Amino acid sequence: MYSALTHMRRALSRLLTLLPDKAPEKETVESIKAGVDFQGAKLWILILAIFVASLGLNTNSAAVIIGAMLISPLMGPIMGMGLGVGINDFELFKRSIRSYAVATVFSILTATIYFLLSPVKEAQSELLARTSPTIYDVGIAFCGGMAGIIALCSIGQRSGNVIPGVAIATALMPPLCTAGFGLATGAWLYALGAFYLYVINTIFISFATFVGVQIMHFRKKVFVDKQRETKVKRIIYTIAIVTMIPAGVLTYLLFQETVFERRAQDFVAHELSFEKAQVVGRTITFRPRHIRVVMLGQEVSADEIATARSRMEGYRLADTELEVVQGASGVNEEDIVRLLHSQNANQNDPANAELLSKQQGKIRELEQQLAPHQRLDTLAVALRTELAALFPDVAGVALARGTLPPTDSVPSRGLTLVHLSLARRLSATDELRLRTWLAGRVGTADSLRFVVETQR
Repeated sequence: MYSALTHMRRALSRLLTLLPDKAPEKETVESIKAGVDFQGAKLWILILAIFVASLGLNTNSAAVIIGAMLISPLMGPIMGMGLGVGINDFELFKRSIRSYAVATVFSILTATIYFLLSPVKEAQSELLARTSPTIYDVGIAFCGGMAGIIALCSIGQRSGNVIPGVAIATALMPPLCTAGFGLATGAWLYALGAFYLYVINTIFISFATFVGVQIMHFRKKVFVDKQRETKVKRIIYTIAIVTMIPAGVLTYLLFQETVFERRAQDFVAHELSFEKAQVVGRTITFRPRHIRVVMLGQEVSADEIATARSRMEGYRLADTELEVVQGASGVNEEDIVRLLHSQNANQNDPANAELLSKQQGKIRELEQQLAPHQRLDTLAVALRTELAALFPDVAGVALARGTLPPTDSVPSRGLTLVHLSLARRLSATDELRLRTWLAGRVGTADSLRFVVETQR
């Protein structure tokens, strides 16, 4: 048994080791250093990439946004910061910080100018998706950063598609553009949330680079003056710790928020699922803890809602306020935006796609049923004008549609009711002429029934 475990461990070690494909350390360091500085062509490429990403966010095009992320050179200074901390290179760390600041300022300014000039001011779903970070963004940034540094350290993967893939996965560009959108439109919460997401991505990509450098056993910079070396190390690690402590706290809070949202989603799905009412929108906030649910359909009784509220403790939501809005009168613009965004974000989910298809089919069916009534309303408006010229004694006309019940020998059939308001009683000849004209003018296959009301 021990021999088998030893053999398995050695086999896994051979499969997972990074050393055989490791590129010369000096080449890797120089490659990262070359991508740190932002000036000239690289800065212009960044500005144009920001314009492309802003256009993609404005037009809600994921393909355009991905293209912008592929041409963006933002990864350079971020990985440079992680490398500088990892090998005690204070000069590289300072260069990276300066370049990162320049790139960030130019990016936000460019995006702000674009959205100030853009005629489209509405927040599309691609913009809304980048206004607040989640615990998943932390995981994506860290894993993407690890993949990036491993690829740069590998001879076989350095020229492959790993780095472009990391640029897409970590999504540094869209939050910067969204921050610019927030500044341009006065949506300060959008700007702060998007910039927060950008900073979180930056910190964890840089941290992943630092961890990768440690795993690869990069040689640290050696100083002749040991006192200076100690001072530099102290400065670097102080900056790193000062940066990572708030990031760690924020990550913990994001984790708590994610767990809370998951419990709230489970509660809504299981306890607020009713046969004759449907949840069409939900808003879950972590601070303060609040669940707002919008329902359409048959009204749910207060007792049923109270029963659901009593079960919140089982989902660890005892300190959470539940608000249930029923009926279309309670639906506001924010609910509609969230509903549309939710449907767009989950359109690839088969269950959601099937539900959406059924809802669209029902809407088409109701529109078909409503069409004849709308036609008669429109026709009645036109008839009032025509009748005023042709039959001055007709004071008003109204049209309505119904169905005659079936009999033993005749099936149910359509009925169009014509209500005529006359200023005075017409002669038999004039009334027959009026009815004949109306029958031809209404032009329906339904049976016509006239109701004549004479004012005097």
